[in-house]
Amino acid sequence: MDWTIWLEWAIKSLVLVFTLLIGFGYLTYYERRFLALLQSRLGPNRAGPQGLMQWMADAVKLIFKEELTPASAYKLVFFLAPILTMVPSIVIAAVIPWGPPVELFGRTVTQSVANINVGVLFLMSIASIAVYGIVLAGWSSNNKYAMMGGLRSSAQMISYELTLGLAFVVAILLGNSMSLVEIVEAQRGPFGWFVFVQPVGAFILWIATIAEINRHPFDMPEAEQEIVAGYHTEYSGMKFALFFMAEYQKMIVVSAILATLFFGGYLGPGVDRWPWLGPIYMFLKIAFFLGVMIWVRASWPRIRYHRLMDFGWKVLLPLTLAVVFITAVGILLAQDVNPWLKWLTPILSLIAGWIATLMVDRTIRRKNYA
Repeated sequence: MDWTIWLEWAIKSLVLVFTLLIGFGYLTYYERRFLALLQSRLGPNRAGPQGLMQWMADAVKLIFKEELTPASAYKLVFFLAPILTMVPSIVIAAVIPWGPPVELFGRTVTQSVANINVGVLFLMSIASIAVYGIVLAGWSSNNKYAMMGGLRSSAQMISYELTLGLAFVVAILLGNSMSLVEIVEAQRGPFGWFVFVQPVGAFILWIATIAEINRHPFDMPEAEQEIVAGYHTEYSGMKFALFFMAEYQKMIVVSAILATLFFGGYLGPGVDRWPWLGPIYMFLKIAFFLGVMIWVRASWPRIRYHRLMDFGWKVLLPLTLAVVFITAVGILLAQDVNPWLKWLTPILSLIAGWIATLMVDRTIRRKNYA
């Protein structure tokens, strides 16, 4: 194999890793400043101009902070669990296309580390690995509170992974491919983004990804009022920072996945003429979805754990199955009868989503809890 291909992979991998690591740092700053804006506070503003160096100060503090390991912990697993949680958050981004191919040094270079024809399957496979790090962190601590947080997290992630996988199926059906590049290219044209054809599917994917990464209001494994801090109760220093890093990197990655599958990915005005606009469009879309996640954290209350599980199994999963069925029928009708019939898909999906909303509202009113 040509050595330049290996060099290209190495350079793109390093760029991706450092981009995610730096993005993690500035995402913490973005969240703290945006939360401060929503809550009429100042937020970090001392370290560097406008507080831009605050994440570096936090990193230095965590590096030099003493690390404590419980005497009764399972040492090897206790050490490996943070790594097993963080690595998938980086690896999963390898198949995401950040832009169209570009001509560089006399050769065509793809703006993704790997372009595989089963990219969606790769996403689902790697996303399932992260739960092992969390549950092993709780178990290896030999702490009842940490173990409870790990079990709750594993139950939650397994439950919402079913919905997440079915939401991926919606994008696969609409794009007629499991390749992320082909799914993005299928969204060309006016109103070509899949969110216009299947808005309920995009909304379901967004909810499932929030539950998968344990973000508010689905942050049950870290419910401080109930279980002290969750699965990372016994972690400190850089080991704790790795869990923290994994959560924020997964926020970036799931936003990129949502943008790729339903919001046109790197597509935008002028991207065919200037391929370097692709990463810029991806950055803007990711920043928007991250802002929505932060907004949700500042606005919505945390729901009870049994309500979270009920919502996943009794509402979200049946709704996703209905959306997959409606999407498949809409595609068949558009191919065999009339292309305009594809717009029955969003109408029927919105009706199904409205019925699901009525079910949730009725349940809350009957049980009288949130």
